[in-house]
Amino acid sequence: MADPKGFLTTSRQEAPRRPVGERVHDWDEVYVPGGLLPIVEAQADRCMDCGIPFCHEACPLGNLIPEWNDLVSRDDWQAASERLHATNNFPEFTGRLCPAPCEAGCVLAINQPAVTIKNVEVAIADRAWDEGFVSAQPPERHSGLTVAVVGSGPAGLAAAQQLTRAGHTVAVYERDDRPGGLLRYGIPAFKMEKRQLDRRLDQLTKEGVRFRTSTEVGRDIEAAVLRSRYDAVIVATGATQWRELDVPGRELAGVEQAMKYLPWTNRTYEKNGNGSGNGNGNGENTPQSPLTATGKHVVIVGGGDTGADCLGTAVREQAASVTQLDIYDRPGEARDEDAEPWPTYPKLYRLSAAHEEAGELRTAPAADVDADARLFAASTLRFTGDAAGHVRALHLVEVDAARRPLPGTGRALPADLVLLALGFHGPERQAGGLIDQLGLGLDERGRLARDAAFATGVPGVFVAGDAGRGASLVVWAIAEGRAAAAAVDRWLTGRTRLPEPIGAHDRPMTV
Repeated sequence: MADPKGFLTTSRQEAPRRPVGERVHDWDEVYVPGGLLPIVEAQADRCMDCGIPFCHEACPLGNLIPEWNDLVSRDDWQAASERLHATNNFPEFTGRLCPAPCEAGCVLAINQPAVTIKNVEVAIADRAWDEGFVSAQPPERHSGLTVAVVGSGPAGLAAAQQLTRAGHTVAVYERDDRPGGLLRYGIPAFKMEKRQLDRRLDQLTKEGVRFRTSTEVGRDIEAAVLRSRYDAVIVATGATQWRELDVPGRELAGVEQAMKYLPWTNRTYEKNGNGSGNGNGNGENTPQSPLTATGKHVVIVGGGDTGADCLGTAVREQAASVTQLDIYDRPGEARDEDAEPWPTYPKLYRLSAAHEEAGELRTAPAADVDADARLFAASTLRFTGDAAGHVRALHLVEVDAARRPLPGTGRALPADLVLLALGFHGPERQAGGLIDQLGLGLDERGRLARDAAFATGVPGVFVAGDAGRGASLVVWAIAEGRAAAAAVDRWLTGRTRLPEPIGAHDRPMTV
């Protein structure tokens, strides 16, 4: 390490965010452009280069974190980029979207604030693009073998890139009009501008990956036909089967799934030039989404990342009010060493950019909500509406740690739009669709069944990403794509040189 005392002399400093009053009026990323450059080398110097770097184990990609921290601290950005890309196809995605389990596993985090690994990662990725260190890497020779990848999210894209670089001909099938999966239409641009995705897609195209958009396998093309055309198939459709909330009033208009709302707003603002790093975000000449939050009282049911994305989106759409409900108690601000010891990823009270915005703007109408517009330990009882059948109120009750209602705590919140962000439980299962046509099995949790080598019971058909793992993190999706690509390469050729960062049944570190 460049400075052996850096972790003692330098305090943790994170990437600065733009002022709330500025950023809520556009769809650009929330961070100050170039704000990392003045601080990132000193932050990388905080890495202890410890003998056993648990950050490697906490990261499913096995990122070589101490190595590229040291290279950044020495101002060798090209070498840092090479080491970063050696294990991660899309570090600008993980550097922006991953909750950084690597930082929870940082040895320094035992008794000090962890190294800002995520910030260093995104700084390297952005510098690599700015300096031209990233380029297409087409294979020197082709194998003559073909692979179809169904789904163009991070798992599908990672698998496609790895297999293409190994010399196989790869086609990616995507049911939406543009590739990217949830990276395209599920993640708001203020978290990751779409240009980050588009330039990676351009790189993959130059390497030889072929994209077949607006094509749903199982509807626009029969799965059996697809299987007959290709030597192998990877199903990477994600876990987009959302959870429902079975309470009275669910049928009212205005009670919608979050993953109907977010794609609509993403499509709307991207189509009109907003949300791609150059839009004004004011909605001028923008066709109105049927689920717009503008001028409405919005309640988001669910305390996870999808709910926070809805919160930030509704704030930018100038909702009359926004409240987010979380059924769990408010987490503590420090790790519980007995329940969640280092180096596991702890459940802590974290303030996302969206929560910071909602708190500063005081978007929640209830007097006893948390300062960031969240209402913890709250369970939805029912919805009530007007004579026209449109929702107007959400009725809730406070609960204890076992989710039992507390007497006398019932109340109602005004609600013109309710967004259900309750998570997902496996891939979508349309009758007669892809899963049925291929004859794929499901496990007890509704995920596509597969063996340790990512293979299904159908010869030549493999599963990667959330479709087999269940809803997880972007870093796990990329790791799955890389590992599944190695499994497919071995099945096709009898051997592989592709990296295999994880196994199909590996799980994050837990107690």
